[in-house]
Amino acid sequence: MRTVPETCDQELRTGAKKERCLQGKSLLLCTLIVSTLLGFTLLITYIVMTCGLGSCDAKLGLTLLTRLLNSRNDTVDPCEDFYKYACGSWEGKHSSGTTEESLNVFDVLLEENQLILKRLLESPQFGIKGSAKEKAIQFYRSCMDTQRIESQGSQPLKDLLNQVGGWNITDVGKAKDFNETLQTLMGRYSTFPFFRVHVGPSPFDLKANVIQVLRVYLSYLKKLGGLLGVPQDGSPDLFSPTLFFISKLQRVVTPLQERKQRGMLFFHTTIRELQEKAPAIDWLSCLQAVFHPMPMNLSQPIVVHDMDYLRGMSQLIEEWQKERVLHIYMIVCLVGNLFPALDSRFQDARVELSKILYGKKGSSMIPAERWRKCLTDTSFFFEPVLGQMIVKQIFPQQTKKLAEQMFSEIQEALYGQLDQLEWMDEQTRQEAKVLVSKLQVEIGYPAHILQTAKVNLEYQNLEINEDTFFLNVVACLEVLRENSYLKLLQHRSQDNWRVSPWAVHSYYSIRHHMVVFPAGMFRSPFFHMDFPSAVNFGAIGVFMAHELLHTFYDYVQPGGCPTCNRSALQKSIDCLVEHYESYSFKVNGTFTLLENTADVGGLTVAYQAYKNWLKKHKEKDLPKIGLSHDQLFYLSFAHAMCGHQDPEKLQSSPNIDPHSPLPLRVCGPVSNSQDFAKHFHCSSGSPMNPVNKCHIW
Repeated sequence: MRTVPETCDQELRTGAKKERCLQGKSLLLCTLIVSTLLGFTLLITYIVMTCGLGSCDAKLGLTLLTRLLNSRNDTVDPCEDFYKYACGSWEGKHSSGTTEESLNVFDVLLEENQLILKRLLESPQFGIKGSAKEKAIQFYRSCMDTQRIESQGSQPLKDLLNQVGGWNITDVGKAKDFNETLQTLMGRYSTFPFFRVHVGPSPFDLKANVIQVLRVYLSYLKKLGGLLGVPQDGSPDLFSPTLFFISKLQRVVTPLQERKQRGMLFFHTTIRELQEKAPAIDWLSCLQAVFHPMPMNLSQPIVVHDMDYLRGMSQLIEEWQKERVLHIYMIVCLVGNLFPALDSRFQDARVELSKILYGKKGSSMIPAERWRKCLTDTSFFFEPVLGQMIVKQIFPQQTKKLAEQMFSEIQEALYGQLDQLEWMDEQTRQEAKVLVSKLQVEIGYPAHILQTAKVNLEYQNLEINEDTFFLNVVACLEVLRENSYLKLLQHRSQDNWRVSPWAVHSYYSIRHHMVVFPAGMFRSPFFHMDFPSAVNFGAIGVFMAHELLHTFYDYVQPGGCPTCNRSALQKSIDCLVEHYESYSFKVNGTFTLLENTADVGGLTVAYQAYKNWLKKHKEKDLPKIGLSHDQLFYLSFAHAMCGHQDPEKLQSSPNIDPHSPLPLRVCGPVSNSQDFAKHFHCSSGSPMNPVNKCHIW
């Protein structure tokens, strides 16, 4: 759930990072204007290598070796700087000529996954007539038809606006009732001008879903009026009063920090009480419009994030009730919600807005990259469908089985590490093991993804026409609204991941005590059925251990483990903080502590799991590259972190990303690993083998 102030514009900008964005999905058209993703593909250079004793998959081995060896700079001593040794050549090959601030191996793999989806969506076969898959492909094709979109211009939007009262420039008397218009926008077009509604876990009872209300405000450009035919000369200034209203609306928002200090992050109420405290909104009718046909009543439980805002919002609406400003503001919100389905003039207007308000570099969508936008649009509305398509392509059952076996091995290795921790007493140790054993592990995809009949049922009422992208978007919004009420009838479902199945981003959910590893991660160079186990454990295995250690979030917090030997634990924490702050990068060791702890401990646990695995399984032979299996484990780990990050951004924003810069995410863990120093023969006191090492896990 979101607890930060958001404007209508911000909702649209941030939709791509789904937990990235926190819990649950918004009902708004959040992801349609996501910045375009990376436009590069990984060049695979063919090299001639011979397999060692035994057999190996030559093509796969060559591809893996190409990735590893082309990224490595073997003129660098691995004991001096293991990141430069493993990634010294990657940075130059992949960052030259790009304007992106941050590129890494994760971005490369995500690009490859998206290209697979592109190919699947552009394949000549539609699938079963009337199926959700056919509709997703038709939606994508309608988005790709830029010639038709440009020729239609703003007319589809004008036609829609006329149905909700238009701009209402001169004749105030003809304006629709305020609450009637608001109900239409919320119920039919998933547009929430004054507050946002979605269904999610109650912060008081995780087994029940409740409606959550969040404040939303907007700032947008006057250029929209010109695009939609508002006279520019001799007409009343439509937007200055509107922007003045918006600024007043923003002022009644209670800052998050203040709400935290006052213990007012959530307010449990009902529709009846909400109607009393914020009477300008017809709450029952508006919420019925959103969740129709599910019956609502005045006793419906509601969780409000900012009750003071809703009171102030209600007062402002009553003050401006007789003005056309409220109607104009709602129309602007609607336009902002639907503009991604319009022609390039609207796209350019949004880019200019981003430049002015947020300092975004942004650029218009060039025709060659149109597929990226259309893939984003399609995935927002048809994520289960696209998930099913790509899972069948890249994630066979044997991959899932091996991944689950690896995770079990990592869990066992963690149990062994817990037995060795001096700062844990026996009671805490057993409690920690129980915590790990109760963890819900999701690997590959949510269970419902492969239930074709269930997915088809979700889209059975949706009609898609390849000739009308704008109307397709409107129709999809309606289907989202129709399906949303079903969530109220169900217990909290673990099926709703914060990432797509093709994503390259794992996470641990504190709320659900669940770790998620999407199918998109289980590909080269992170994982493959035919890779040596050293590679799989060094890359995906470390990620698994990293997320697993996040289950102990509270243990390293002040006072988070009252029965522990706090003095010994604090000594280890201080050691790690000082270690990361000793590098030349501007890093706040306390701010990045949780991620640094998971990085360092994750490497240790994954390596131990790898050694335990070898006691039960035979390792695959290596091509002759001059590296032992143990060295390959660490090289695979480092390669997973290869990338480029803008130095100025790193230095100017040290307290934004809780992760350390990529070089430190490699050098920090390996320099605290005695096993690494042994296998790379690093002398004591060398940069990657300091005398004093920090250990928490």
